[in-house]
Amino acid sequence: MIAAGLSALWSHWRRNPLQLFTLIAGLALATALWSGVQAINAEARASYDAAAATLGEGQYDQLVPTSGATIPNETFVALRRAGWLVSPVVEGHLSIEGVQIRLVGIDPLTAPSGLGPASTGDDDAQLATVLQTRPVFAAPAVADLLEGHIDAEIRTTPEVAPDTALTDISIAQELLGAKGTLNRLIIAPAQPVGRPPLQQIAPELERIVAQGGSDVGRLTDSFHLNLTAFGLLSFAVGIFIVHGAIGLAFEQRRAMVRTLRALGMPLITLIFLMAAELLLLALIGGVLGVFIGYLIAASLLPDVAATLKGLYGADVSGALQFRASWWLSGLAISVFGTTIAAAGALVSVARMPLLASAQPRAWATARGKVRLVQMGASAALLAMAGLLAVWGQGLIMGFGLLACLLVGAALVLPLFLGGVLAFAEKRAKGVTAQWFWADTRQQLSGLSLALMALLLAMAANVGVSTMVSSFRLTFTGFLDQRLASELYVSTESTDQARDFETYIKNHTSEILPLLSTDAELAGLPAEIYGARVGRTYRENWTLLASSAQVWERVANGEAVLVNEQLARRARLWVGDRLALSAEHSLPIAGVFGDYGNPIGKAIVSEPLFKRLYPLIQATRFGLRTDDPLGLRAQLINDFGLSEQSITDQAQIKSFSLSVFERTFTVTAALNVLTLSVAGFAIFMSLLTLAGMRLPQLAPAWALGLTRSRLGQLELIRAVVLATLTAAMALPLGLALAWVLLAVVNVEAFGWRLPMFFFPQDYALLGLFALAAALIAAAWPARRLARTPPADLLKVFANER
Repeated sequence: MIAAGLSALWSHWRRNPLQLFTLIAGLALATALWSGVQAINAEARASYDAAAATLGEGQYDQLVPTSGATIPNETFVALRRAGWLVSPVVEGHLSIEGVQIRLVGIDPLTAPSGLGPASTGDDDAQLATVLQTRPVFAAPAVADLLEGHIDAEIRTTPEVAPDTALTDISIAQELLGAKGTLNRLIIAPAQPVGRPPLQQIAPELERIVAQGGSDVGRLTDSFHLNLTAFGLLSFAVGIFIVHGAIGLAFEQRRAMVRTLRALGMPLITLIFLMAAELLLLALIGGVLGVFIGYLIAASLLPDVAATLKGLYGADVSGALQFRASWWLSGLAISVFGTTIAAAGALVSVARMPLLASAQPRAWATARGKVRLVQMGASAALLAMAGLLAVWGQGLIMGFGLLACLLVGAALVLPLFLGGVLAFAEKRAKGVTAQWFWADTRQQLSGLSLALMALLLAMAANVGVSTMVSSFRLTFTGFLDQRLASELYVSTESTDQARDFETYIKNHTSEILPLLSTDAELAGLPAEIYGARVGRTYRENWTLLASSAQVWERVANGEAVLVNEQLARRARLWVGDRLALSAEHSLPIAGVFGDYGNPIGKAIVSEPLFKRLYPLIQATRFGLRTDDPLGLRAQLINDFGLSEQSITDQAQIKSFSLSVFERTFTVTAALNVLTLSVAGFAIFMSLLTLAGMRLPQLAPAWALGLTRSRLGQLELIRAVVLATLTAAMALPLGLALAWVLLAVVNVEAFGWRLPMFFFPQDYALLGLFALAAALIAAAWPARRLARTPPADLLKVFANER
C-alpha cells in the first residue's frame, strides 16, 4: 500500500514538472540567500576567533606605551627582573605585491600557553624545532605571498588570522627594521606576589585590561545581526514561493486524496507519505540552495571583508571555506521552511471528511476559514508592531518590530487588494470590465503569496535604499565638517613633534594637535580626545544638542562633549555629569554625531587633557592653510617630512567614502536578489495558474472574447496587481526605513540618522516592479493567447 501511495503521489509531479521545478527552485533560492549570509558571518567569526587565538586579543591584559608606539627592550628586561611575567610583542606591516600583511613577532619562551603555533606549555619537540628554525607561520594565501619575498622559512597553518604572519620576535624585528623596540607586552594571568608596582618600574606604560574575548567580534555583532535579519527576510520571500507551490499541488491532488482514502489508505499513512515526500524535496532544494549560497557568499565576501576592515579594523579572510555551521543550518532551515509552508495544507487534509476533499466548495470553505485567521493574525501583528514602536527597547525588540510590521502588512495585502478590486468591480461599466475585475478577485487566492513576496521585496528595497541614501547624505556632510583641516601630518616621535609644532607656527593659520587615549567612560569602552578649541571647531562642528556657550565652556575646561553613541548607551545627555577619572568629572555641554564610530568618544580642552594625561604627547596634527600644495612641498623640502607622513583632506575623504560604498555593496546585492526572487515567484505562480484557469476562461472565449484579447487582459491584470502592491509597498518601505534609522540603528550602532526622501528612486523601483510583473506575465499570457481551441472546447466536455 505504501509503495502504491508513493507512486500515486509522485505521478502528480511527473504530470506537472513545472510545479516540481517551482517548489525546488523556491526552496533553493530561499536557502541560498539564508546560507549565503550565514556563510559570510561564519567566515568572519572564524577570523575573529583565529585572531584572538593566535594574537591573544581580548584574552590577556597588556602593557602599551602612553606616548609613542614603541617600548625599548630595556623596559621589558627591567620588568622581568622585577618579577613581572610579561611577554614581548612586536608588530608591523609588510607590503608585498600591493597587499598589506600584518607581521607579529612573539617570544615562544615567555608567551602564555596556546598563544601562537608553539609556546611554553605546548609540545616540547615542536617548541624546540620552532626555536631552532624560527619559521614564519601564515595561512595558505599569505604564505604564498611571502614565498620568495622574505629571507625566512615559511610554514603554512590555517590557524593563523587572515592577512597575518606570526614568527619569532627577533625575526619580526629584523624584517620590520625595528631592532631593539617592542610594541606591547602581554601580561601572564598568574603573577608573583610582592612584585613592585608598574609605576615604579615603567611609569611610561599603561595597563589595558582584557575584555574577555575579541573586542572586534563584539563590535561587529550588530553588523552581522543586520546581515542575518536580511537573510531571514530573503528566506521569507522564498518561502512564499514554496507555500504557493505546495498549496497548488495539494489543491490539484484533492481528487487523488479522495481516491486513496476511499480505497482504504489510512489517513495517518497518507499524511506520513506526503510529509516524507516533502522532506525529500526539502533536502534536494536545501542542497542546491547551500551550493548557490556558497557562490553568493564567495562573490560578496571580499566586499564584506573590506567593510569590516574599514569600519572596525577587523581582518577577515577573503577566501570562503565549507563550514558545518552554515551548511547544516541551510539544510535545517530548508526543512523548517517546508514544514511551515506545508503545515496548513496537511492540517486541512487531516480535518476534512473522507469525500469532502474532492469537493471544491469544501476547499473554498477551508480557505475562507484561513482568511478569517489571516485577518486576525494581521491585526494582532500590526498592533504588536505599534506597541513595540512605542515601548520596545533593545536590538532584539527592534527586529521584533520589523518582523511584526512586515509579516502583518504581508497578511493584510490580500484583504487590501480584494477590497480595491471589489470597489473597481462595482464601478465598472460593461460586461467585459465587470468580468475582468471579478476574475481578478478570483485569482487572488492563487497569486496572493507571490504578491506578498513582491510586497516584502519592494518594501525592503524602499526601506534599505532610504536608509543607505540618508546615511550617504549625512555621512558626506559629516566628513565635510570633520575634515576641515587641509593637511594632516604624522611625525615619528614626540621630539620631532615638538620641533614640527615650533616650525609650523608661522606657516599655517591654525594648528590642531590630535590627542587621544583609550579609556572607560560610564562603564563603556571609549576614547578621550583633547581639542585645541578655535575657529575650526566653532565654525565646522554641528552639535545634535548643546547648552549655552558650549565651546567657551569646553575651552575653559568646565565641560565635556560626548558623541551620540556614548550618550545613548550610557543614558546621558546635556547637563548630566560624566566621570573622566576617579577624581575628575564634568557636566556634558553638548552631544555630537559621530557616524561610523563603533565606540564612545569624549572631547575635552587641550589644557585639561594634558593635566589628566601628562605623558601623552601629540604626534599627529591637522593644519589649516590656503595653499595646501605649497605647504606640503615646503614640509617635504624644508622640514624633511616624507610624503607618506602627509595626507591631504581629499585623500582621507575619498578613502572614507570608498569604505562607505563597499559597506553597502552587500545590502544592495541582497536587495537585487530578493526582488529577483519575488519576480520569479510571480512568474511561477502565473505560469502554474495558466493551465488551471482554462475552466474560467473557456466560457469567456465561447461568449466572444478572442484568445489574444484574453492574453492582453492577463498582462493588464499583472500590471494592475503589481501597481496596487507597489502602492502598499511604498508606505510600508518608508515605515521600515524609519524603524531602521530610528530604532535598529540606534540600538545596534548608537546613532540616529535623519530620514530623507527620494521620490525619484521610488519611482524607478516602481517601474522596475511593473517591468518584472510584465516579464513574469508575458509567457503565461502568450501561452494563453496560443491555446488551441480544442483545449478550450474540452472544458465543456469535462464533468464540472
